[in-house]
Amino acid sequence: MKKRSLGLNAFLNGLKSVLNMIFPLITFPYVSRVLSVNGIGIYNFSNTYISYFGLIAGLGIATYAVREGAKYRENKEEINKFVSQIFSLNMIATIVSYLLLFASLMIFKNLHNYVSCILIFSLQILFTTLGTEWIYTIYEDYAYITIRSIIFKFISIILLFLLVRRPEDYLVYAGITVFAYVGSNLLNFIHLRNFVHIRLTTKTNWQYHLKPILIIFASAIAVTIYVSSDTTILGLLKNDYAVGIYSTSVKIYQIAQGLLSGLLTVTIPRLAFLWGKKRIGEYNQVLSKVLNSLGILVLPAAIGLIMLSKEVVLIIAGEKYLPSVNSLRIISWAIIFSLFSWIFSECVLIPAKRENLILRNTIITAVENVILNFILIPFMSYDGTSLSTVIAELTVMIMNGYSCRDIIKPVIFKKDTLKNLLDSIIGCVGIIVVCLLCDIGFKSLWLKTIFSVVLSVIMYGAILILLKNKNAYSMLDRAKMILNSKL
Repeated sequence: MKKRSLGLNAFLNGLKSVLNMIFPLITFPYVSRVLSVNGIGIYNFSNTYISYFGLIAGLGIATYAVREGAKYRENKEEINKFVSQIFSLNMIATIVSYLLLFASLMIFKNLHNYVSCILIFSLQILFTTLGTEWIYTIYEDYAYITIRSIIFKFISIILLFLLVRRPEDYLVYAGITVFAYVGSNLLNFIHLRNFVHIRLTTKTNWQYHLKPILIIFASAIAVTIYVSSDTTILGLLKNDYAVGIYSTSVKIYQIAQGLLSGLLTVTIPRLAFLWGKKRIGEYNQVLSKVLNSLGILVLPAAIGLIMLSKEVVLIIAGEKYLPSVNSLRIISWAIIFSLFSWIFSECVLIPAKRENLILRNTIITAVENVILNFILIPFMSYDGTSLSTVIAELTVMIMNGYSCRDIIKPVIFKKDTLKNLLDSIIGCVGIIVVCLLCDIGFKSLWLKTIFSVVLSVIMYGAILILLKNKNAYSMLDRAKMILNSKL
């Protein structure tokens, strides 16, 4: 198999993440003006409702498949047998998910108003299973996934502006949303023959596969509960206004977090492959590269978002959402903790087959987060919800790090890793200075934001170069190579 560049994969997956975030930013302002409030409500409720059944159909299979499949990808016979077994398990889970969905629609009479929209969205469950995107992740083929995503996003945007024209067109909007999933995942299934020969099989090693899959699935459920509990408890203890303010800060936080995690997701199959092949030296090298890259990216992103919280809220949401500024400043710290926690869980604990520890850590954090919400929300409202998220993310980061301390210790306590972290902290001081000066020097919202971002990047990069940061020099050399190749 051709070895793919981690840098190129990171760029492509980051681009896909950006597109996934830009798409709703383009479509939602238009849709919210064209559709009725009731139509938007039915659309959002139906989409959320289907997501729970999608979780059942997914069953934690994708995470498990990437870890295990990476070991077999150079053995054609073994990988064909493995993907057929996993795909068959996924199809069984999908059938169970549909049976539960149809049963719920018959049992709960108050869902009748949503049936048409729910059934449209339900197509996503089947085609997500058929899409088998985990196979493309195993083979690190991010180019195909990204190109496919770009094409269907643009087609969907065109269809949206052409077909969604009246308040009652929410079903058309749902259909267009589903079209992007159906079309791209159908192409995925057709394109699979370039990698593997997949088929349904009854010859599945149930005992070997099911236990780790169910543990990962339980972790996914725990994560869903603790991620969703913030908004639910805030709504119960306060009101819709508080939920709206908090949702705005969370949306912005998730955009930043999603972009950074998208750049790093590409390393998971490589790390799983190296660990599975017992190539520990190479594994440590790649893990060190991931941690160092994260160190020089996540700290300035979080600090920049904290410094420009007011400007970001005004640009994305508008003046009526200004109360969310403080909430955003608090929750921005969670970006740092959540991404390091993600590295420890997805890049270390999952490849090392310690998913039981991830489940334990996630359950403890979920309970802690729920308790903190009940304590902090009565006094701090949506700011308390943000603070509970930060504390929970810090807790799970510490616990995940402790759970893999024997693996990460030789990597984290290397001289280069510690120097890289110190360089990043010093660079962040430069970002703070630049943002404070721009706040004093510019009155225009857009000029202040643009100059703050551009000058912060320049200042941060210059500080890293002056401190002779190896990662900064590596990125600079790569940029020079790309520039020279274009000239």
